[in-house]
Amino acid sequence: METLQTFMGGFAELLDPTVFLFMVSGFLIGTFFGAMPGLTSVLAVALLLPITYSIDVIPALVMCAAIFMAGMYSGSITATTINIPGAPSSMMTAIEGNILMKRGKGANALGHAALGSMVGGSIGALGLMLFMPLAAKLALLIRTPGKFSLVLFALVVIIIVDKRHIAKGVVAAFLGVMLATIGIDVLQPIPRFTFGTEMLVEGIDIMPIVIGAFAISEVLTQAQSWDLSLAETLNASKGMKILRRDFIPKWAEIKEIGVFTYLRSALIGFGIGMLPGAGGSMAAFVSYATARGVSKQPEKYGNGSQEGIAAAESGNNSMCGGAFVPMLMFGIPGDPTTAVVLGVLIINGLQPGPRLLVQQASLIAPMFAALFVSALILIPLSLFLFGPYFVKIVSLPKGLLYSSIAVVALVGSYVATYSVFQMTLALMFGILAYVMRNQGYSTVSLLLGFILGPDLETYFRRALSMSDGNPMVFLTSLDSLFFLLLTLVFVYFILFRKEKAATAESS
Repeated sequence: METLQTFMGGFAELLDPTVFLFMVSGFLIGTFFGAMPGLTSVLAVALLLPITYSIDVIPALVMCAAIFMAGMYSGSITATTINIPGAPSSMMTAIEGNILMKRGKGANALGHAALGSMVGGSIGALGLMLFMPLAAKLALLIRTPGKFSLVLFALVVIIIVDKRHIAKGVVAAFLGVMLATIGIDVLQPIPRFTFGTEMLVEGIDIMPIVIGAFAISEVLTQAQSWDLSLAETLNASKGMKILRRDFIPKWAEIKEIGVFTYLRSALIGFGIGMLPGAGGSMAAFVSYATARGVSKQPEKYGNGSQEGIAAAESGNNSMCGGAFVPMLMFGIPGDPTTAVVLGVLIINGLQPGPRLLVQQASLIAPMFAALFVSALILIPLSLFLFGPYFVKIVSLPKGLLYSSIAVVALVGSYVATYSVFQMTLALMFGILAYVMRNQGYSTVSLLLGFILGPDLETYFRRALSMSDGNPMVFLTSLDSLFFLLLTLVFVYFILFRKEKAATAESS
């Protein structure tokens, strides 16, 4: 009860004009990055990372939460208007929304996307606040062998989610783990893998990895993929005119979609958000597929279904709340954005874990409140005030935009550490990530391997030390055995069962 009261106090923090301004700024930045094809909330938070060195932790976390929620929704803007999802999680929205756009109902589609995002995001944020106290109590029951198995479970799930590139996911994750071993040993004050240079004694900072993997590589990727046909499509959108009243979903349409569609999709999204590495794309797809499976009018799906838009957007925005649970309790990000937010926590000296909720709840409570408020203001702020203008984001000159991002990213990596070496590393990791992405290797696996690597090594070595080197401790400890079995269950259902189903259908 005391913890819940602390979370409620987080709403009072938002009344501070400075904190509220950071939340609104984060909301607008998240909307901009989410609506722009190729830009994501991950990149927005990554660019914000250097700024967190110069502002207080509460405004930084509030801004991150607002960027996350707004960025998740605003991908539906370009998904609907020009059939280019601003974020991967908006792919299902593009299927239905762009068809409505061609029928002259684009504003109506955006209205349903905003309403679904508002409902899903609010439920996800409330679920986060209600579930966190229970998660903290459960986390305290997990001992060192169990923590190792949990981190191992997270890495395995992250790798096998994309079953088409499992081998490449393994390589990327292990590359991240290897990079994390550079510097001082996690248990002994001994430098390792420094290759004879003092600049690597302190290890590789998280900043070059984040900036390189998500900012520099994105600029290089967009520079490669930009073509004339896309430019012509974006230029054609300049003449688009949408009235504010057209954004308001009709009551009859909302009634036809049904309360249970919003609620079911939000719960699905929240649950998927708690799975390491699942992300908004999986939440949107599962929510959309479930809604289609139980719909009374499945024939409308794929032909401009407002119910499909509501389900997908409710699912991907409720994922935002769920993704914070494993990140705050175990230091295991639920999606790429929370992986970068984890960096913000670490930079500000906040160590994820159950004690964070007890000892420093007053610092993270405003972030929860900002997540909830950002969901509530989606319709009034995104649509009624700025909706017609947000659509014009896609008309900005891409050359100027991406070159500016590259400069800001490199300068930001220098300002964060005041090290030319770290800035050089950011550029090198950007080129590496660009090459990896072109070859189908996951940069998310690289980043999460880098973040989770030290914990994986620490808990493994501590567990063996406690058991005098006996590896059976991972099987005799009930919490460890539970997560190992859970890992096998996920491997079976994600890989083998799907393959059996596909084989049965083909035969």
